[in-house]
Amino acid sequence: MPRERKSYDIRMIKKYRILERPSIKGPRDAVNHAIKIGMFKKDPDKEVFYAYYLSTKNEIIVVDTISIGSLNASIVHPREILKPAILNSAAAILMMHNHPTGDPAPSKEDIEFTRRFNQCCELIGIQLLDHVIVGADGKYHSCKENGSI
Repeated sequence: MPRERKSYDIRMIKKYRILERPSIKGPRDAVNHAIKIGMFKKDPDKEVFYAYYLSTKNEIIVVDTISIGSLNASIVHPREILKPAILNSAAAILMMHNHPTGDPAPSKEDIEFTRRFNQCCELIGIQLLDHVIVGADGKYHSCKENGSI
């Protein structure tokens, strides 16, 4: 009987490699950085979900595009965010996505996902720094500042 050979393939999604390592002290820093590097178009027509992977000093290691969704939804599973966090030896994660409507107010699904994801992070020892929802003109909603984390 032939032996079965196991192989493993590690694939990463599109990344924004950061040459300089700015520190993220709060949600405004993350939003300003995202705008500076052009992560959100001026008139977005789709939800785009990003994850910032941070060092122990909250310096950006890498920013990954996790999901590109539709006008009002983006499908994201915790493992899609945690796998790159582990592979990049991240100490903390900051999640960020946009609302194409321009209103950064979180949906029930946004809040539920944030709470569930925070439990996953606690389980494996990676800090969830924040989940930031970006609207129009640089307006944002911070789940941490608003008590969802």
